[in-house]
Amino acid sequence: MKALLINGSPHEKGCTYTALRELADTLEAEGIETEIVQAGKTAHACNACASCKKTHRCVYDDLVNETAPKFAEADALVIGSPVYYASPAGGAISFMDRLFFSTPYIDKTMKVGASVVSCRRGGNTATFDALNKYFTICGMPVASSQYWNMVYGNTPEEVRQDKEGMQTMRTLGRNMAFLMKSIQLGKAQFGLPEKEPVTQTNFHH
Repeated sequence: MKALLINGSPHEKGCTYTALRELADTLEAEGIETEIVQAGKTAHACNACASCKKTHRCVYDDLVNETAPKFAEADALVIGSPVYYASPAGGAISFMDRLFFSTPYIDKTMKVGASVVSCRRGGNTATFDALNKYFTICGMPVASSQYWNMVYGNTPEEVRQDKEGMQTMRTLGRNMAFLMKSIQLGKAQFGLPEKEPVTQTNFHH
């Protein structure tokens, strides 16, 4: 089983990475293969051109298209982001928007999702809420921990001193591993949930 971890910070080995590394180490100790993708410097935002509906690729041929097949094979996806102005970093949002918008052909049902947030002081919960919405729109169960999945610190060293935050990452890793393994057993015995044809309503009465 594999978990794909997206580092949505422009800093490759900064605070967000420190939290993701603690999570990845715990997942690996539970027998889950991990890969951290450095995605925080994504240059292009989604422009809603919808060409991906025909090509199954984003029109901007970059890391998003390289990551899509890894997402298809993964059993879990984690997005990590620092807090910028009380919301996720722009690179994280651009990457996730394009990754999810350009991959409707990937059945994301029952892939485990989790978001991890780092900040110096404030904006963690608003960022956490925004990131979790990627999972809850496409049938991905969201993994939780003993507290919201967040760490505090202005440097990696300060993040490591956030004992509760580091413990939250480890608890998240163990919970994710349990959920991933349980879903694998459930899929083998029961299969995936039945799906109805998608109905879209673009107005309100």
